[in-house]
Amino acid sequence: MNNTVKILLFFLLCSFLSCGNKGMGDAAVDTTVQSAVSVAPSSVPQFDADSAYSYVAKQVAFGPRVPNTAAHEACADYLASELKRHGAELFVQEAVLTAYDNTKLQARNIIGSYNPDSNRRILLFAHWDSRPYADHDADEANYRKPIDGADDGGSGVGVLLEIARLLGQQDPGRGIDIIFFDAEDYGTPPFAQSRMADSWCLGSQFWAKNPHVKNYRAEYGILLDMVGAKNAAFFKESMSVRYAAPFVEKVWNAARNLGYGKYFINAPGGAITDDHIYVSGGRSIPCIDIINYDPNTDTGFAPYWHTLNDSMPVIDRETLEAVGQTLLEVIFND
Repeated sequence: MNNTVKILLFFLLCSFLSCGNKGMGDAAVDTTVQSAVSVAPSSVPQFDADSAYSYVAKQVAFGPRVPNTAAHEACADYLASELKRHGAELFVQEAVLTAYDNTKLQARNIIGSYNPDSNRRILLFAHWDSRPYADHDADEANYRKPIDGADDGGSGVGVLLEIARLLGQQDPGRGIDIIFFDAEDYGTPPFAQSRMADSWCLGSQFWAKNPHVKNYRAEYGILLDMVGAKNAAFFKESMSVRYAAPFVEKVWNAARNLGYGKYFINAPGGAITDDHIYVSGGRSIPCIDIINYDPNTDTGFAPYWHTLNDSMPVIDRETLEAVGQTLLEVIFND
């Protein structure tokens, strides 16, 4: 067979295979594309647990963040500067708030907005002050000592600062507001002689009546409170389920799909007076509370709660990551 005939037969064979196997060829191409899609990097940023941990440690290093103290003032300046450094439009609300014992608290709500002109908004919030009383400490002599608040306050802020850092690098395509509420933890202690209604969550009560943007609205809000302890258990807080059930399911489903089901427990928890109650009631924004709940204690909280043991050894990077990555999944895939 001469070379001319060989060449003709070769092209005829190629033509036959090309026509006869078109469907198979498409399938092969589709498989290749599918494979490429499956290994492509996710559009959701990767939460850095070490960074979040450092943010918690930085807050604790200032000392107890009790209103009217130098540590409180220095930490407020730091939080505001970090939000601004990460590209947020910064708002700082200053207010004099009255505590249960008539102490006048120099308070600051610190707010960072991303995509401030967007009408579609998610509100993320935590309190940044720490408890002035270790009123659940094992030693009664410590009751009037302030706590570090590494988990109770510090952990939620640490997670949100890391999210702020990532939002500064990657646009979520919608509006995100991060609020650090003040004076959440100055509520009436058991040893007090006087009682005051709504003595907790003073900063969020003020903001609900005086939002940083007139007629502020968000589709929903997510509160982080005590979200950094090792083996934390986030049950579905009952007021969250009552007023914002679809958003509870959204967050818990995202956590389960990411493999964080051991933290986000698919079971009801107790009702908790927390900042989400006042944001939801005051602004009609459905809000949920992600909070460590322990059904085996008398208080419903971990044994270190409102004690001098709420310090950096409590904080666990894996827990911070579980919460932070879950929120990023919700934000970027909503």
